[in-house]
Amino acid sequence: MGFPTWVLTTFALSAMLKMTSSVKNPVDIARLPVSKEEHTFEDWTIKYQKSHILSSKCTNTDSGTCAKQTADECQFCRYSRELSLPHMPDMVFPKNELSVLHISGASISFNALDALKEVTNGKLDIKIACSEAWKESRQETGLADKEIQSFDWTFSTDYRGSLSSRWAVEPTELRIDMERLKQKEKILFYHELNLFEDELHDNGIASLNVKIRVMPSGFFLLLRFFLRVDAVMLRVNDTRYYHDFSTRYVLREFTSREGQMAQLQIPLPIITDPNEVAPLLPIKTASFEKLSYPTTPQASTAT
Repeated sequence: MGFPTWVLTTFALSAMLKMTSSVKNPVDIARLPVSKEEHTFEDWTIKYQKSHILSSKCTNTDSGTCAKQTADECQFCRYSRELSLPHMPDMVFPKNELSVLHISGASISFNALDALKEVTNGKLDIKIACSEAWKESRQETGLADKEIQSFDWTFSTDYRGSLSSRWAVEPTELRIDMERLKQKEKILFYHELNLFEDELHDNGIASLNVKIRVMPSGFFLLLRFFLRVDAVMLRVNDTRYYHDFSTRYVLREFTSREGQMAQLQIPLPIITDPNEVAPLLPIKTASFEKLSYPTTPQASTAT
């Protein structure tokens, strides 16, 4: 069975960007094609854009750094400036973004930059052999050993999406009706975006992706961070959003699940599938929120 086209394209771009990291003029992500779509359902507009992975070095200057916070600042320099991480995941998709906008101005969006800002740049409590391999593979970057030791090389993030200021957020006893979501209903729109991925120096995987589906009755979103450290542990951080078009609010549920492989004894055939793994992991933390939006459309700023 062959690989899907998007997989081959991603692999090809990844290889190309790695090869060009050592040449004088590396690939400029800003000049690569961006795919975009926009759809309206009821009072909501669903938009997404997607493109290729982040370059591994500055694409504007031979010195390796753009002028800070200028219109010409490349994506690599922007990420390096805004993130306090000594290293980024192997594959970051800076142009990939999904947004859901209500006519009131309330919006939810998902992007790699905001997600990586939630990665802990502090002492990591996972002490395993692959962390040493990871450190050795990064020595060529010139990072100090102290920086590497305090870095969460699993890129674990509890990012739950980026909310505009128009939302009123409060804890709730309401829950997303998962049984209702299992009922057969026409799918008006579906899309999935990868935000970042890292193979942990061939010792597992850390990935973040978001998917959305829109039905005649409402929409459902799943943002999932999946971590597998081979022979050591599994972690799944899920953020779910659900909106019933007949209501004036959106439900948001966050769960963090984690377990040690030695204790879980999960069959090897399913260990790479987050959908199979997640229900088998114990819940460590959970939160349930009600996001209410204004009842009136946002005033136009046009003059």
